[in-house]
Amino acid sequence: MALHTVDVDRSDAAYRAWLKEAVRRVQADANRSADTHLLRFPLPEEWGIDLYLKDESTHPTGSLKHRLARSLFLYGLCNGWIRPGKPVIEASSGSTAVSEAYFAKLIGVPFIAVMARTTSPAKIELIEFHGGRCHLVDDPCEVYEVSARLAEETGGHYMDQFTYAERATDWRGNNNIAESVFAQLRLEPHPEPAWIVATAGTGGTSATIARYVHYMQYDTRICVADPENSCFFDGWIDHDPDAVCTTGSRIEGIGRPRMEPSFVPGAVDRMMRVPDAASIAAVRVLERVLGRKAGGSTGTGLWSALRIVAEMRAAGGRGSVVTLICDPGDRYLDKYYADGWLAAQGLDIAPYVAELDAFLDGTAIGLR
Repeated sequence: MALHTVDVDRSDAAYRAWLKEAVRRVQADANRSADTHLLRFPLPEEWGIDLYLKDESTHPTGSLKHRLARSLFLYGLCNGWIRPGKPVIEASSGSTAVSEAYFAKLIGVPFIAVMARTTSPAKIELIEFHGGRCHLVDDPCEVYEVSARLAEETGGHYMDQFTYAERATDWRGNNNIAESVFAQLRLEPHPEPAWIVATAGTGGTSATIARYVHYMQYDTRICVADPENSCFFDGWIDHDPDAVCTTGSRIEGIGRPRMEPSFVPGAVDRMMRVPDAASIAAVRVLERVLGRKAGGSTGTGLWSALRIVAEMRAAGGRGSVVTLICDPGDRYLDKYYADGWLAAQGLDIAPYVAELDAFLDGTAIGLR
């Protein structure tokens, strides 16, 4: 008996029209946005070393995560995962959720952020300002399970930045952060940096930069700076994909309790574990030097970048180093810029501030 062709057509003209408009709106946002600035951190000219900070705080939602959120929304839309009227749900320490709330509002879908209860109140207010709703949990390790459960209960889409960050971004180019940095360095004295320092929350930024550097055959090396209470450093050192940390990171936006799928250890040349007090000291010094406040993750990267500068100087080397301003410090006035919070956390930043001052004025040659 001859078999007949089985043909099921699920074409949906109304959905495709909605999808086209949603993608157009997300792409139009990128088209309206200028590139972020590459700022010079002042170092003595005689050192022959230039330090740059890619200022990602100037995005419409104020952080590096604006790039990631745009990529994740395009990825979810083009995969057919984000649907009209259904919520997008994300596990986030704050900045990604702020940016995703913005894009959810842009395309007209609900947004729910699942976050630790200790998340900065300023970030919660920003998420709600952009129309999102915050679902707070006591244990930061619960954010993954709770996000997946909410997506199942609501018929929504769990964005899962910690899995998809490294694959949603086109690392070969398309104006990703790495391509932007190298384009902005083109007329500088040392256009191919010796090192680029990134910090890791999902690991997507370090993966994008490293892959682009390898693809373009540059000699630039990639360092990932990790805070206290994060498993990335231990997992990288021990080649252990199952590494965990039971204490949450005090540096919001980076540091994770598990090895996230988007962290690509093999792409990274070097890692540093930075004391939290050093990270906060670095953003206090940054404010004094450049006149702007930045979040704690910026300090983690800046401390590591300055250690590399010290290393190059001690070796008589010349060249450039790049790190990132990840988000603005006004989101953390009650934490990293509040002496009472530092005291409650048992953090003494004074010795690290003194080290930075001595290094930058030339009376010391290195940082611990």
